[in-house]
Amino acid sequence: MRARDLPITLDGRPGRWNAITDVPGVEVGYVTLTEGGARTGVTAILPRGRDGVGVPCAAATHSLNGNGEMTGTAWIEEIGALTLPVTITNTHAVGTVHRGVIDWVAGAHPRLAAEWLLPVVTETWDGYLNEINAPHVRPEHAAQAIEAAASGPAAEGNVGGGTGMNCYSFKGGSGTASRLVEHGSDTYTVGVFVQANFGSRHELTIAGHRVGPLLLDDDPMGTTNWYAPSGAGSVIAVIATDAPLLPGQCKALARRVPLGLARTGTTGSHFSGDIFLALSTANAGALTSGFVTEEDYQSLRFVPWGRLDPFFAAVVEAVEESVLNALTGAEEMTGRNGHRSPALPIARTIDLITS
Repeated sequence: MRARDLPITLDGRPGRWNAITDVPGVEVGYVTLTEGGARTGVTAILPRGRDGVGVPCAAATHSLNGNGEMTGTAWIEEIGALTLPVTITNTHAVGTVHRGVIDWVAGAHPRLAAEWLLPVVTETWDGYLNEINAPHVRPEHAAQAIEAAASGPAAEGNVGGGTGMNCYSFKGGSGTASRLVEHGSDTYTVGVFVQANFGSRHELTIAGHRVGPLLLDDDPMGTTNWYAPSGAGSVIAVIATDAPLLPGQCKALARRVPLGLARTGTTGSHFSGDIFLALSTANAGALTSGFVTEEDYQSLRFVPWGRLDPFFAAVVEAVEESVLNALTGAEEMTGRNGHRSPALPIARTIDLITS
C-alpha cells in the first residue's frame, strides 16, 4: 500500500503516478539482490532517459549532514549541471557502481565516454541486514539498473538500493512522490525519490500524528547489540522538475528537503548522512561546455525567484510523502546474522491515527 491509503491528509496535488517519473522523461530502474547474504541493490534515475544521457540538466546539491557520500558533486557545484544517470546503492558499493556506470556509458554512448566521466553515485548504509563487506554488488548491476529504467509507477520499499534499508527502525528503502505546481498558465511537476534509511523509532510522525512512542515494543534495531547507535543510517533525496530553473534555484529546492524529512519526525542524527540533489530537465541544449558547441552564448529561461514558493512547498510535501511511501511499501525482512527489520504495522498504525 501507499501513504495515501492511510486515513491521513497529505497536502498538495500529486501527478498521475505520484512518483518522480511524473516528470516527463524521468525514468527509474532497479536491480534487487536478495540471494544468500545479500540484501542490497542498485537504483538508477535517468533525468532524460537512456537516449538523453549527456544532455545537461541544471542541477545542484545540498548536504544536511556529510556522514555519507555522493560522488560528482564538486563538478556539479562548478558548472551547475548534471549529464549522467544518478545511481544509489549501499555505502561500500559506491566504487563498484561508479565503475559500472562508466562501463555502461562507454558501451551506450562511446562519444560521450571519450571525454571525462564523473558519475553521480550515492549511498546509504545497509549493514544491519546486508553483508555489506561482501562483493554482492558488481559493476554490471549498475548497467542492468540503467537498462531497466522506465517511466510509469515505480516500485517502493525493498527494491534497488533500498533493499536492505531501514527507516525509524522499521523496514524502509525506496520511496517516491510528486506534486503539480501551477505557474501562470503552465503546470509543472516536482518529483522526489528518497532512499530512506534514517530515524529513531520514537521520532516517527505520520501526518502530524506522533505514533513512534506508541510503537516501541517490536524494535530489534533498538535492542540488538549491533554496534550502531539509534538513528544511524542516512537518507538520499533526488528532486526532479520540468520547471525551468537556474542551478542556484535547484540548490534552493535541495535545501528544502530537510523540512519534509522533519515532518516525519527526524531531528537529523550525526550518524545519518543526509545528502540531496535537485535538477531541472528544462532548457535542454543549454549548460553545455563551450568546446562541444559552436555558439558563443547560451540562454536559460527560468521562473523568477519571487515565484518559487509553490515549488518549495511541493518539495516539502513530496519528500514527506516519499518517506511515508517507503515505509508503507516495505515488507519485513530478515538478513545477516538473523537480523530482522519489521514492517510498519499498518493496522495498528491506523488505529493510533484514528483513535
